[in-house]
Amino acid sequence: MAGHSHSANIAVRKGKQDAARAKLFSKLSRYIIIAARAGGGDPDTNLKLRYAIDKARAVSMPRDNIERAIKRGTGELEGAQMEELVYEGFGPGGVAVICDVLTDNRNRSNGEVRKIFERGGGSMGGPGSVAYLFDRKGVFIVPADQTSEEALMDLVLEAGAEDLKRDGDKFEVTSEVSAFNAVQSALEKAGIKPESAEIEQVPKAMADVDVEVGKKVARLLDALDEHDDVQTVFCNANLTPEMFAD
Repeated sequence: MAGHSHSANIAVRKGKQDAARAKLFSKLSRYIIIAARAGGGDPDTNLKLRYAIDKARAVSMPRDNIERAIKRGTGELEGAQMEELVYEGFGPGGVAVICDVLTDNRNRSNGEVRKIFERGGGSMGGPGSVAYLFDRKGVFIVPADQTSEEALMDLVLEAGAEDLKRDGDKFEVTSEVSAFNAVQSALEKAGIKPESAEIEQVPKAMADVDVEVGKKVARLLDALDEHDDVQTVFCNANLTPEMFAD
């Protein structure tokens, strides 16, 4: 990846997202609800639910919030029905953007997200318009001070990971989605705490943009991320911290 790494881009985005804790809790609650609805309320048998709960715990989401979301998903508590959607589109400079959405009103989300794309200098595309530019992967960012590269390589590859790369003071581990839980479990058993562990749309190739275009892309990503229905946003633009500066 030219210039700036995927993990650095994620770190910039994650820092902004974590600052809005109440909004993050709301988004995580939705994720837990739909996971519980799809596979039941037991995280030992519902891996998607376990992943959602782990994400919630990682940001200190209260236990009551988690349990209430599970009960809404299983039908023990009433609440609006949520559905998962994926929106694809183009940002300034023609960069590719994918949004994972959880909504109780498809028409509302469609219209509002489309407007955000248009106001941000982009356009929403149809299904498959940019998805081919990404691979859905498990991505783990591990601080390098927790382990050696050789030891981590042996551990994650045995658990089913595909690749490990060093980026400065961090390691980036990637896996197929099907191996995500096995890799996460192996890290836990080894006492290694990832800085982040996510299932992401990883660009097959990064698109370089100049600073001005990059700032426009960053503003679009922030605007999308601010929308209540948007869970996660992925982009193939090679963005630097300077481009996210206010």
